[in-house]
Amino acid sequence: MDSTAQNKATTTSRQITRRRILGTTAAILTLPVFSRFADAATSRILAVRTWPADEYTRVTLELNAPIKSEHFTLESPNRLVVDLQGLSMSEALNSLISKIKPNDPYIAQVRVAQNRADVVRLVLDLKQQVIPQVFTLKPVGDYQYRMVFDLYPKVAKDPLLALADNMNMAGDDPLAAVIDQLNAKRPIAAAPTVQGQIAPATPRAPSTPARRSGSRPILIAIDPGHGGEDPGAIGPRGTREKDIVLAIGRQLRDVINAKPNMRAYMTRDADFFVPLHVRVQKARRVKADIFISIHADAFTNTSARGTSVFTLSRKGASSAAARWLANKENAADLIGGIDIGAQDKTTASVLLDMSTNAQINDSLKIGHRVLESLGRINGVQSRRVEQAGFAVLRAPDIPSILVETAFISNPTEELFLRDKSNHRLIANAIVQGLDSYFATNPPLARG
Repeated sequence: MDSTAQNKATTTSRQITRRRILGTTAAILTLPVFSRFADAATSRILAVRTWPADEYTRVTLELNAPIKSEHFTLESPNRLVVDLQGLSMSEALNSLISKIKPNDPYIAQVRVAQNRADVVRLVLDLKQQVIPQVFTLKPVGDYQYRMVFDLYPKVAKDPLLALADNMNMAGDDPLAAVIDQLNAKRPIAAAPTVQGQIAPATPRAPSTPARRSGSRPILIAIDPGHGGEDPGAIGPRGTREKDIVLAIGRQLRDVINAKPNMRAYMTRDADFFVPLHVRVQKARRVKADIFISIHADAFTNTSARGTSVFTLSRKGASSAAARWLANKENAADLIGGIDIGAQDKTTASVLLDMSTNAQINDSLKIGHRVLESLGRINGVQSRRVEQAGFAVLRAPDIPSILVETAFISNPTEELFLRDKSNHRLIANAIVQGLDSYFATNPPLARG
C-alpha cells in the first residue's frame, strides 16, 4: 500500500473512532435526561377532588406515587402557589380548574401551567388570607397516595358563633348572648386554632352535678359520621354512608330545634371531613349536654341487620363485634386524612384519661332509651347497648352515644336508608328516646 492510500485509511479509521466516541458521549450525556423524564412519567395524577366548606376548603390530588412539592403564599392579591415536582400537564390536572365552584369560601380560581420541564405550578387565587397545610397521605383503603392542600382562614370560626347563628341570636355580641342562654357553670374550652382544631379545656377533677337553671335549653351535639374524603361504608347500590348520615343529622337537627326546650348543634353540616378529636372538641366548646354520633353499619355478612347503639368503654369492648366496629370507626382519620405533623397528639389521650364513670353511666342510660325507641322503627341488632373504645365518644364531661341506624351493607336496609321518609322516622325516634330519658333524669348542670 502506498503512502497516500495508507494516510486515507488512517484518516477513515480515526473518523470512525471519533464518531463512536462522540456517539457514546452523547448517549452518556442524555442518560440523566431520559432518566429524569422516565421518573416524571411514573408519577401521574389519578384524580383531583375539592371539598369546599365554611370551616376550610380541601383540595386533594390522588397520585400513583409520592412526589415532592414546594409552596408559598403571596398577597395583593392573595394567592397560594404550589410547585409539583416530577409531573407534566395532564387532563386530570386541567380538570381541577372546572372543579372550583363560585360559592367556594376560599378559592376564587385555579391556574395550572408547566413551569419547568418536570414541574407543574398551581396558582390558587384566594378570596381571603389563609393558613395552608400541605401534606401527603400514604395509600389507605381505596386510595393511593394523596397530596392534600387544606386552606384554613387565619381566624377560624368559633363553634359558638355557628351555634349563635343557628339560634338566631342577634345584637352587638351574639357570642355573649348564646353563652348567657346556655348558662352553664363549667368552663368553656378554648377557641379554635388557625388549623381549625380546638384546644382542649384545662383538665379538672370530676365534680358533683348540680341542678341547672330551667331557662337554659338542652343542647344536643349531632355528629354525622365520616364526610369529605371519607365516604364511610358503601352499600351494594353505591349508597355512601356519609351522605345518608348527614341527611339524617339534618332531620334530627330540625326535630330538636322545633322543641321549645332543646337546641341542636352539628359538628358538620356539609360534605367535608372533621377529625375525630375535633368533633369532640366542638361539642365541648358549645357545652353540649349530649353528643350523638350517627352512622350506618356495614359487615361482611350482608344478612346482618338492625339498629345498634354504642357507648364508650374503659374496660375493653363488650363484644368482639363492638371491638371490630370501634377499630373500623377509629380508622376514619386515616381515610379522611389528617396532617399528623400539625395534630396535637396529646389531645386524644388527655380526653380519654379524663373520661369519668359518671359520663359513661349516663351514656348507657341515654343509649338504652334511644335503642328502645329506634328498635320500634327497624328492629335491633343487639338488645343491649354495646361498649368499646370509640375515639369520637371520649368527651370527659358529655354523655355520648354512637347510633348505627341500619346496615347499609344489607340490600334491604340500604333501601330503607335511601328512603328520605325514614330519615324523619329515625330522627323522631332518637328524640323520643331523649324525651324518655329526660322524663326520669331531669337535665343537670355540671359545676
